[in-house]
Amino acid sequence: MTTVGIVTGAGRGMGLACAQRLTDQVDTLLLVDRDEATVTAAAKDLSATGQGAVVEPFVLDITDAEGLAGLAARVGELGTLRAVAHAAGISPTMADWRRIFTVDLVGTALLAETLRPLATEGTALVCFASMASLLGGTDPDPAVDAVLDDPLDERFLDRVHEAVGPRIEDTGIAYAWAKRGVHRFVQREAVRIGPLGARVCSVSPGLIDTPQGRQEFASHPGMELLLRQTPLGRQGRSEDVAAAVAFLLSSEAGFLSGIDLLVDGGVCAAVRTRAGRTVRPSART
Repeated sequence: MTTVGIVTGAGRGMGLACAQRLTDQVDTLLLVDRDEATVTAAAKDLSATGQGAVVEPFVLDITDAEGLAGLAARVGELGTLRAVAHAAGISPTMADWRRIFTVDLVGTALLAETLRPLATEGTALVCFASMASLLGGTDPDPAVDAVLDDPLDERFLDRVHEAVGPRIEDTGIAYAWAKRGVHRFVQREAVRIGPLGARVCSVSPGLIDTPQGRQEFASHPGMELLLRQTPLGRQGRSEDVAAAVAFLLSSEAGFLSGIDLLVDGGVCAAVRTRAGRTVRPSART
């Protein structure tokens, strides 16, 4: 049976790097992005190597339920779902708080719900979260977590606002809470699909040198402090994250599910161990 892979947000940055790594893990690879020109060019470039998977572009806004149904149908036409790298997402400078939750958490839940009927023995999914929710500002709150755990509720955004309060309108805070929601979603999804022989994990990038990352870096001086505290002394590269994702999707990670892999060069460890001697940076990354 033909194996099929999906990479969302595949037109650039970490999504494209993941696509480059997955071409040798599946027979057919669907590159998903809302930007038609970008994803078409990416598919053409990957296909030009003449090696690995057959690569197809698939234009889709990850929050479009009808479009997601079309993606699932295409996978069913091609073969068996083997690997999904869900890198599509937006960061604090790109939209208001509602759109951030809609894309980063609701979109993740919609994608997983749509693809769940295709999950089978050996299927693996990696959802992109972020170290933002691990840096403070989203301390465990049962009331908020209860709302985050139901992202497909029709009143979800209103309920989030009610639970967190007006500060949720700060896009950095919204981003951190949305990514906490992704962490929690992955844990619950692992329980749902595990009996099928399928796995799901999340990956939490730190400071990664991508166009989106540079935009955030330029807008938030606190990120320079984070970089100075990073034990490995540099920003990450898209390839660093893609390597971690490729491992989580591989058979070598066959007993990993429901966990988050932090790819941050050690900065979260540094912030935690120096908490008494440094100013905690804003969770905007």
